[in-house]
Amino acid sequence: MASIIQRGSPAYEEARIGRVFNHRRPKRYPRAVVEAATLDDIMKTVQLAKIEGCSISIRSGGHSWAAWSVRDDAILLDLGKYQFMELNESKTIAKVSPSITGNMLNGFLVTKGKMFAGGHCPDVAVGGFLLQGGMGWNCAHWGWACEKVKAIDVVTSEGNILHCDENENQELLWAARGAGPGFPAIVTAFYLELRDSFKAVKSSTFVWPISEYAKVMDWTIKVSQESDDSIEGVAVAMFPPGSTEMAITSHFVTFQQTEEAAIASLSHIDNSRPPGAIKPIIEVPCVPTSLRKEYEDQAAANPHKHRYRCDNAYIENNANVTEVLREAFTTLPHGTKAFTLWFSMAPASRREMPDMALSMQSDHYFAIYCVWEDEKDDERCNAWVSTVMAKVERHSVGAYLGDSDFQVRRTRFWGEKQGKRLMELRRKWDPEGRICGYLDEGDRSGTAGLENIHEWQRKL
Repeated sequence: MASIIQRGSPAYEEARIGRVFNHRRPKRYPRAVVEAATLDDIMKTVQLAKIEGCSISIRSGGHSWAAWSVRDDAILLDLGKYQFMELNESKTIAKVSPSITGNMLNGFLVTKGKMFAGGHCPDVAVGGFLLQGGMGWNCAHWGWACEKVKAIDVVTSEGNILHCDENENQELLWAARGAGPGFPAIVTAFYLELRDSFKAVKSSTFVWPISEYAKVMDWTIKVSQESDDSIEGVAVAMFPPGSTEMAITSHFVTFQQTEEAAIASLSHIDNSRPPGAIKPIIEVPCVPTSLRKEYEDQAAANPHKHRYRCDNAYIENNANVTEVLREAFTTLPHGTKAFTLWFSMAPASRREMPDMALSMQSDHYFAIYCVWEDEKDDERCNAWVSTVMAKVERHSVGAYLGDSDFQVRRTRFWGEKQGKRLMELRRKWDPEGRICGYLDEGDRSGTAGLENIHEWQRKL
């Protein structure tokens, strides 16, 4: 079996938090850490937990802002060393371990002429990303990444190995597409449907002073929804590197097979501008890019060894989105690397979703990422996020699991029927709560799971 790193041993602290991305470290202490490298390691960890009478938390690797894998008195099963990528004969399905990152996967697939629309940040592993639903590349048109999960392999809370697809153990596949950290088993493999890679990827980027916020946001929303199905559109507010003045950026990426098609896709955006807005500070229309370049930009926006507080909301379709998000976009805390973003989810948000646990979305995704370095700024940054979200949440239908912290703010994460069914499946497949579930305040939810309700109160 893999080595068991017990609490109190010299290697414990590194094993506990060394792979936690957020440097606002949790003060929670697992009983032990198992760094699994094989399927047998995973199965023996389950048996050990049964003998010890404790629970198991699971770490694939990624951002996990709330560090869900670090739980008091649990055995932390770290899958960082459990890695494989396989491609079937027809090159249509990839079998991958949960710890494989999107960057690793697409680096492998591009040599085969294929792509998987994984997470935007290169260091996010597919495990947590897919279980949360997977708001991946061009999600507004291609749909959720978890829709491309055709099967999974799991180890149950009793230590049994199961294959789950549409024909066998279907309800576990249903739950895996959107359960998030409350999935009641350990996923050991994902079977992912692939798409052809793109030969012509281009982007258009425009940066304005934040004083142009309303005009730019209205325009970005409008042109994103008017664009063809190859384009991903996003608006981001931040302090550009080296600047003390905020700016708002509109960024569009098109995925095409030919130069001509890429140019045509971006032409409507490139030939348009926010009505009445001043000239952009920076404008870079229709330039070649690539997944590798986009990954690099995402990595720069999400730096390592920083402190993070993140939250998000799906804004109601009929809301005045620009006004709802005004404070979030125009009052970023000075001296930080904070940014807020609006991400177009339409038209995929208007179609009937497949039958799966994931069941919460709207035309407008909003996320807030407060990023800072000094612990003395914790109170100021946390207060700002809480203040902004207390106002924004009143105009939301719910939130995305991946950018949430159940200890701080609860809301709806699934449709009513889907949320109820998911919690029932948790109790059916893990009645003793051996697999750690949703880390709410005090880690009390256990087998009951989350209530899936809006909690309209401010928590600082």
